[in-house]
Amino acid sequence: MPEPTPILKPTPAPADDAGTQALSEALHSSFKIVKLLMALLVVVFLGTGLFTVQPNEVAVVLRFGRPLGTGTEALLKPGIHWAFPAPIDKVVLIPVGQSHKVVSTAGWFATTPELEATGKEPAPRPSLQPGADGYALTGDGNIIHVRATLNYRITPATALDYQFDFTNATELVQHVLDSALFHAAAQFTADQALYRDTARFKEVLLARVQQQVDALKLGITLEPSEVKVSAPLAVRPAFEAVQSAAQDRGKKISEARGQADQLTRKAVGEANAIVSAGVTASNQVVQSVAADANYFLAQLPSYRKDPAMFEQRLLTETMQRVLTNAQDKFVLPVPGENQRRELRLQLNREPQKAATQQDQINREPIRP
Repeated sequence: MPEPTPILKPTPAPADDAGTQALSEALHSSFKIVKLLMALLVVVFLGTGLFTVQPNEVAVVLRFGRPLGTGTEALLKPGIHWAFPAPIDKVVLIPVGQSHKVVSTAGWFATTPELEATGKEPAPRPSLQPGADGYALTGDGNIIHVRATLNYRITPATALDYQFDFTNATELVQHVLDSALFHAAAQFTADQALYRDTARFKEVLLARVQQQVDALKLGITLEPSEVKVSAPLAVRPAFEAVQSAAQDRGKKISEARGQADQLTRKAVGEANAIVSAGVTASNQVVQSVAADANYFLAQLPSYRKDPAMFEQRLLTETMQRVLTNAQDKFVLPVPGENQRRELRLQLNREPQKAATQQDQINREPIRP
């Protein structure tokens, strides 16, 4: 029979010395510190993904360059959100609640920030300064200066288009405004743009901007904006003199038209009064003639019955009516045949004698 295999007993390890034990404890402590540091790094790494969206903003998270979600679903509303830190995710904040502004000075004269701050204009120069002064040509070939300030707002519905469809949307809006400025100037004469039709000039300019914004799908909403138009500084006094003369002319024409209207109304009133008086007089005459005709028709049977009697009665009535208001009455006898009628008239009456004092005494009643 084979011999049994002997059982080997483990050799006892040598006792650790003090240096080895200290190194082991140091490594053990270091591993704990490394684990704690790694945990802290993980927390910090995850914490860097927290971001806050302000009330006037929306945010879009790009994961490896692509938005998370489509359309408005990709927009994060105001509040606290989380995303993986870069380079995994990138957070793009889009200001949508605030008003943006671009200023077009392509058609404006050269000035300085100090003069603009004080509201002053530079001194007039005899000619435009190339490369510094901007200007616009009007439809009648004149030069004007135009400065436009466009205010717009980015809406949440179109924030993605504004932010990602263009390399620099703000610069594109600037170019659209500059182009609309020159386009509008070419549609008006200098007099219309400067004085007579400034409001419509502004409407045409902003309408052109809106048309280009819609065509390019910029995704912005226009707000009330400002448009300033000025004549070249060197010739502005001449423009103002022409405008003043035109205003005086319009004032004189208005006054003349007012006087003409007043005289016309007065003449029409007088004509209507004359016509009305004529119509009234005509009606009175017609009524009087009609009354006389009716009277004569009523007396006709009496006349036909006894003409002599009618004539005598009519003469008596007439004499009675005439003599009623006569102050003096003279009765002349009817001459006989072959007798002459003699009438003597004393045209000047004897003047009445002035009453003497004695006559007044005699006229006074005797008092008891």
